[in-house]
Amino acid sequence: MEFLANGLQYILDMGPTIVMPILIMIMGIFFKMPLGKTFRAAITIGIGFIAINLVLGLLLESMGIAARTMTERWGISLTVLDVGWPVTAAVSFGTPFVFGVIVQTIIINLVMLYFKLTKVMYIDLWNYWHFIFTGALIYYATNNVILAYTGAGLTTIVIFKLADRFASHVQEFIGLEGVVLPHTETISWSFVCVGLDKLIDKVPVINKIEWTDDILRKKLKIIGEPVVMGLIIGAGIGILAGYNLQKVLDLAMKTGAVLLLMPRMIRLLMEGLTIIADGIREFLAKYMPDREIFIGLDAAVAVGHPSVITCSLIMIPVTIILAAILPGNKVLPFADLGIMPFFCLWPMIAAKKNLFRGLIIATINIVCILYITTWLAPVTTLMAEAVSFNIPENASEISSLDVGAHLVPFIIYKILAVFGG
Repeated sequence: MEFLANGLQYILDMGPTIVMPILIMIMGIFFKMPLGKTFRAAITIGIGFIAINLVLGLLLESMGIAARTMTERWGISLTVLDVGWPVTAAVSFGTPFVFGVIVQTIIINLVMLYFKLTKVMYIDLWNYWHFIFTGALIYYATNNVILAYTGAGLTTIVIFKLADRFASHVQEFIGLEGVVLPHTETISWSFVCVGLDKLIDKVPVINKIEWTDDILRKKLKIIGEPVVMGLIIGAGIGILAGYNLQKVLDLAMKTGAVLLLMPRMIRLLMEGLTIIADGIREFLAKYMPDREIFIGLDAAVAVGHPSVITCSLIMIPVTIILAAILPGNKVLPFADLGIMPFFCLWPMIAAKKNLFRGLIIATINIVCILYITTWLAPVTTLMAEAVSFNIPENASEISSLDVGAHLVPFIIYKILAVFGG
C-alpha cells in the first residue's frame, strides 16, 4: 500500500502538464482511437496547458504584485492573511489520508458512471486535492477520520452532479461539446451565479443592460477591443498601486498581452481536446449508443476568456475595497488576488459573457468568499500548523480566498462537523 501511495505521489508531483497527456493517452487507447492520433492530441493538450500557464503566470505575477502594492499603499490592515492557494493545496496533500481519498474518488467516479448517475469522467487527477481539502477541514475540526472520508466522498458526488447539471452552460461558453469543469472552487458557485442571473432578469432597467464583447466593440469602437480594454484597466490598476509612469505602462502592456494571447493559447488546447472528444463520441456511438460521457478538466481551460480576464481585472480593486469596508471581515486579500479569473469564471458563464451582469454577480460572490475565508481561518490555521507551515509574524491567522471559494466543501464541513462534536 505504501508503494502505491508513493507511486501516486510521484505521478502527482509531475504536475498537470505531464499528468494530463499521460491520462489522455490512456483514454485514447481505452476508447480504441488510432495511436498516432491519440499521441498528437495528448501532446497538443500538454503544450496547450503549458501555454495557458505561461500566459496566466504573466498575469498572476504582474497583477499579484500590483494588488499587494495597492493593499499596502491603502494601509489596509486585517488579522487574517491570504497566503494563497498553493499553501492550501500543500496542506491538503500533507494530510494523512491523501492516497485513500484519491482512491475513493476514482471508485466513486467509476461507480457513478456505471450506474449512469453521472456523465463526468474526471481525469484532472492533480485537482483531486479539492476533495482531500474537504476531508482535511473535517478531520482537523473533529479528529474523526470516518467523517473526513464521508465529507470528501459527498463533495465528489455533489461536484459531479453540478458538473452534469450545468454542462450545457460550460460547453456553450467554451464552444466545445463533451467537456465539463468539475473544479471545486469554480463549479461550486454555478447554482449561485445562475440563480443571481435569473434574479437580475426580474429587475427593470438593469435587465436590459448588455456589455458583451460585440456590443462594447460596436459602441466604444477601438476602446471596446479586449486588448485596448486590457491596456486601460492595467494602467488604471498601476495608477491605483502608485506606480511610476514606466511601471504603469509596463503593467498596461502585460494586461493587454494577456487578453490578446490567451484566446490563442486556448485554441491550441481545444485543438487537442476536440480530437479526444470526437474519438470518444465515435466509440460511444458504436459500442454504447445510449451513453454520453463528459471529460472533466481543470477550469484553467476556460478562465482565459477575454470577458473573464476583463471582469477579474476590475474585481481586484473592488475586492480590496470590500475587504476594507465589510463589517466582520478579517481577511486581508493578498496572494490569491492574482487568481481572480477563477473567481470570475462562473459569474461570466451565468451572465453569458455580459460584463455588466458578471460584475454584479462577481461582487456578490466575493462578499461571500471573504466571509467564508474569515470563518474558516481558525481551522485553516490549525491545518497549516499541523503540517509545519510557518505563519507570517504580521498575521494572527492565515487563510486564502481560494479556501473561501470552496463553497460546497464549506457547506459539507459545517454539516458534518456538528456530528463530530
